[in-house]
Amino acid sequence: MAAVSAPLRGLLLSDALTILSLMVGHIALPWWIAQEGGAADLAAYGVAMALLSLVAMPLLSPLGDRYPKRSVIAAALAAFTLEAIVLAALASAGIYHIGLLIALESVPIIALAALMPALSSIAAELVPAARLSEALSLQKSAQSAGRLLGPALGGLALALGSIAAALWLHALLLAGAVWLATRIPAAGQPRAVKRRASWWADLRAGLKASWAIPLERGWILVNFTAWIFLLPALTMLLPLKLQSLGLSGAWLGACQAALSFGMLAGALGGSNWLVARCGRYATRVGAAAVEGLALAVAGYAESPLLLVLAFGCAGFANSAMVLVGMTHRTLARPPEFRARMAAGAMATSQIAASIGPAVVGLALIEWPVQWVYVGCGALAAIASLGLMAVPGFRAFMALGHDEVEGWYGRRFPQAFASDQASGDAAPAETRRPAP
Repeated sequence: MAAVSAPLRGLLLSDALTILSLMVGHIALPWWIAQEGGAADLAAYGVAMALLSLVAMPLLSPLGDRYPKRSVIAAALAAFTLEAIVLAALASAGIYHIGLLIALESVPIIALAALMPALSSIAAELVPAARLSEALSLQKSAQSAGRLLGPALGGLALALGSIAAALWLHALLLAGAVWLATRIPAAGQPRAVKRRASWWADLRAGLKASWAIPLERGWILVNFTAWIFLLPALTMLLPLKLQSLGLSGAWLGACQAALSFGMLAGALGGSNWLVARCGRYATRVGAAAVEGLALAVAGYAESPLLLVLAFGCAGFANSAMVLVGMTHRTLARPPEFRARMAAGAMATSQIAASIGPAVVGLALIEWPVQWVYVGCGALAAIASLGLMAVPGFRAFMALGHDEVEGWYGRRFPQAFASDQASGDAAPAETRRPAP
């Protein structure tokens, strides 16, 4: 941390507080809904949030490419904070209505739709290309630390205080994240925005670019297929597995903590260690397959300790897989397209997140949870190997960071032609501070 630039330190601290706050909120709010409204309200809330997120993510993706990413991040977090304060005030007053909560929670869903694409690509504006891998590792570490500590902090607030206390803590942590985000200096120039009508052109241009590049298109399709099976294995199947073994909820917390700890270990040097010994290509493909296989082991396991160990391995593999791929993809995208292309990839994951639980629900009607779990892990591992068939993937991963920067624009200029033709694009090369 001492070796990186002040802007990056601000980003990392804001990121850690944001994820920490999100995890506290993800503990407190569902607990409140479950207590007051039961399973029906929880289901209504989950469906409404999933549908809104699916629509909001691509629609708001041009924000991060039209305006300074620091401003987008700070504004999104500020809106999130105001909503969190209202939510905590309602809980303190004992006011509960699922329709009102869904309406309020649409604010953070929309804010996250603007926040996440900007957050995933801003590091490329704060450090030189040669240091981006290190910066993303630190960013992943900050997020993993928040993810590791958040559930414990939220559970402690519920145990020692109340739902209202946990929600006030959620709001306070978000306020800290906003303050830190405003301390990040603006990096680079936003694109000129000449016409309101160009919003739709921006949106179409981002989707077109992702689909017109064979490498990016294949990458998205492989991730989409794998995520259909990965998400249920990481979420809905775990409580069912623990119940089938007669284990308490404490083991659910242990598995989630092991997953976060594995992610943190990968971000703090584990992924770099793998790359140094195996290369980027083998690390990206191998780590994705190992994550699926580790979850298959979790499904087969009869021992709770083996279950926890499997989730730790899955977290480590996920961290290595994401960091190796994210660095190259971020650098390869033109700066004026990074937020939109990142949002396009996230939107396909949202679709897969809607398909996966439905597929698993149907499978559970026919087969016991153990074999459905094993099947999800194995199918995720097999699907991830599809990267080996994506045209140009091996050669792309062999490129150095200096070579890969702007590679999509040089290799596939036609994919971005419509944006450049509109006269709004192509800002001057962003000046980055020294690391």
